[in-house]
Amino acid sequence: MLIQTKEKTNYKEDVLDEKPLRSIVKSLSWRTIGTLDTILISWLITGKLDLAFSIGGIELVTKMILYFFHERIWNTIQWGK
Repeated sequence: MLIQTKEKTNYKEDVLDEKPLRSIVKSLSWRTIGTLDTILISWLITGKLDLAFSIGGIELVTKMILYFFHERIWNTIQWGK
């Protein structure tokens, strides 16, 4: 069995490996799942589908933005690489 290990990289090399567009696509896919979860939970709690979609819509935008910056910041941190 062959085990491959990834060599440590610096920020400039990491940026080439994990481009901002990739972070955006990951944000979109994750937020789709997360937003559907939020809508379902909101609907179960409130019993109102229109309110659940309103909550989900707001949550979709804010958490995508937060995730993008969270991901980019973590790409600058060398700890654990």
